[in-house]
Amino acid sequence: MTIKRVYLDNSATTPVDEEVVKEMQPYFSSVFGNASSFHSFGRESKAALDKARAKTAELLNAQPDEIVFTGCGTESDNIAIFGILNAYGKKGHIITTQIEHHAVLYSCRHLQKSGYDVTFLPVDKNGVISVDDFKKAVRDNTILVTVMHANNEVGSIQPIKEIAAILREINKNRKDRIYFHTDAVQTAGKLYIDVKDLGVDLLTISSHKFYGPKGAGALYVKKGVNIFPVMFGGHHENGLRPGTENIAYIIGLAKALEISVVNLKERDARILSLREKLKKGILEKIPEVTINASGEGAVSGILNASFKYIEGESLLLKLDMKGIAVSTGSACASGSSEPSHVLSAMCADPVAAQGTVRFSFGCHNTDEEVDYVLEVLPGIVEDLRKMSPVWNRNKVKSVK
Repeated sequence: MTIKRVYLDNSATTPVDEEVVKEMQPYFSSVFGNASSFHSFGRESKAALDKARAKTAELLNAQPDEIVFTGCGTESDNIAIFGILNAYGKKGHIITTQIEHHAVLYSCRHLQKSGYDVTFLPVDKNGVISVDDFKKAVRDNTILVTVMHANNEVGSIQPIKEIAAILREINKNRKDRIYFHTDAVQTAGKLYIDVKDLGVDLLTISSHKFYGPKGAGALYVKKGVNIFPVMFGGHHENGLRPGTENIAYIIGLAKALEISVVNLKERDARILSLREKLKKGILEKIPEVTINASGEGAVSGILNASFKYIEGESLLLKLDMKGIAVSTGSACASGSSEPSHVLSAMCADPVAAQGTVRFSFGCHNTDEEVDYVLEVLPGIVEDLRKMSPVWNRNKVKSVK
């Protein structure tokens, strides 16, 4: 069996859907006006922008004026976090988790250094926070809660609806309400997102995670939320994101989100079957492997596996030589020599964690591709372990 290229890094980014490309095409050439201009060229672009906003809002069960288009998920997260704090006007308390994407984690660490109190909630072995821990963390001066919908490395889904329900009760007796933001970058296009059902005040999505273009994101801001801009320069996007709107990419985001909800359950079930096939094959063919979360209560497309006694980067490179693309964690943390903050928070075996890779599936993956991975992966792991002094010492101990 020969397969030259297998892409299993869909949590980092996805290929742009052909229908999305087709939908975007006119807005690079024939419909090119600035949406803020009053002439016919501008009005044409403004109409397209309004249509994309209405479509995005409908798919999230929001109102059009609750959608702010941005350049990416990181920008949306920053606008949400710093915008709420700017509006509050004084320093207080923030609640987040130890396993957030760096867009949130680093923002909160920066705020901590700037004088804010920040609680980083721990997670269990499955990468999920405790609702009881959350209740205990809320203080009189809590301003903002930011908890991701699903983790980008292990796929664990957080109890967002339960947290929102707790906050609704708490806010009934508070003068200054606590706002709730969730980073839904890893769930939009993979789960049905209903902002009213989730009960959040702010929600982040990013186009390139669901077969749309890179460079387009959106932030849902519930009507009535007190938020100030963090950038200045124009009236665009309800005054929250100044700068000429990237019409073509916004059109692409809306179209990709629209396509993603069609046959979502069937597509999700197929992706889950691929993940489970790979998981079963790995556990049967390769000894001393730990699957990190990536089970029930997690998004279907992520399989995070730790191969003991080898380096994840070496495994990634060897797989890449066979045409198989995976990652060693979040793409945004690539180049870092530090162990995964997510696995550390889950109290994973630090030796095994060094040999961790993430396989992430998309709608284009096939059973044949999984067969190919299972054909080459065991040999690669075996070869790498033969070069590992830790593995060899372990084998000597086991013989004794």
